Order: sequence, then structure tokens, then C-alpha cells
Amino acid sequence: MSEWKKICTLDEIPSLGARVVKSAQGDIAIFRTGNDEIFALHDHCPHKGGPLSQGIVAGKTVTCPMHGWKIGLDSGAAEAPDEGHAPCLQVKVDEAGMVWLDMKQIVAVCAA
Repeated sequence: MSEWKKICTLDEIPSLGARVVKSAQGDIAIFRTGNDEIFALHDHCPHKGGPLSQGIVAGKTVTCPMHGWKIGLDSGAAEAPDEGHAPCLQVKVDEAGMVWLDMKQIVAVCAA
């Protein structure tokens, strides 16, 4: 069962950037790509816990600012040769441009 929470408007998330949401599950980073796609990952790199929200977004990846690991925004998986996974949450944008985050269900692949 989903537990959708209204977060902000799409315009309040910087293009090629992120916004952090505090939750009982820990910090969640909501990313916006250059094509206005959105993804949500736990804000901790699977390598050493670096803040992914402070990383560089390019295409559908974010580069961890601590050690340069690239994490897929659509899967949470580290790119080879690195291994690991940042848990994803479902996120969506409604017709009015409002961003909603499912605070309950962690999924293997993020939904835009």
C-alpha cells in the first residue's frame, strides 16, 4: 500500500540537482534530470554513505561527491566496476507539476 506525500513543485528541484526530504527512513534525495525526469533514492552512497544529493547529475546517474561512484537514478545500482545499491522510492509528478513521494514502499527500481 502506498503512502503518497506532497513534497514540492517540480520547479523547486533544481535541474540536474536534488532536494532532500527528511523521513523516518532517513534522508531521501529527489533528483531532477535535464529532461525533467524525477527519481528518489536514499541519500547515502552504498560505498561509504556519501550524500548523493550533493553529487553531480548527468543523464540518469549521480556521481557521489566523496569517491566518484556513479549511481543509476532509475535503479539505485552502482555502475561497474563498483558494486552496491542505494534503495529507491517511488516518486511521481502530477498534472499540476506537484512532486509526490511514496514514503512507505521502497522499490528495486524508481518510477518517474
